[in-house]
Amino acid sequence: MNIGLVAHDAKKKLMQNFCIAYRSILARHKLYATGTTGRLIEEATNLKVHKYLSGHLGGMQQLGAQIEHNEIDLVIFLRDPLTVKSHEPDVNVIIRMCDAHNIPLATNLASAELLIRALDRGDLEWREMYK
Repeated sequence: MNIGLVAHDAKKKLMQNFCIAYRSILARHKLYATGTTGRLIEEATNLKVHKYLSGHLGGMQQLGAQIEHNEIDLVIFLRDPLTVKSHEPDVNVIIRMCDAHNIPLATNLASAELLIRALDRGDLEWREMYK
């Protein structure tokens, strides 16, 4: 499955730790991430990550395009709800697109862990019907 990974600055370390903890599951899938997040995940886990541009430089739009074309099966977007972002509309577009295209989305650590464990159990195989 294709997994999109995004993390706001305040959540990048959390994303690294999440990817370290679930490295064995993530290693069996294709990973896509915005620029800096992808680089940090690669450095921490030695996993191969396809890196888009940095989120605010167009990476969010690149992820959105893949979602729009049904090329992403799961998105983990660790967002910082306490800090206003100048590119907040891009953030909301990703969330709306996941909802519109029936793509599982986690926006915090608790939901990310639930989805990654469901992925490991095979609970998301229904996504294959959408392709």
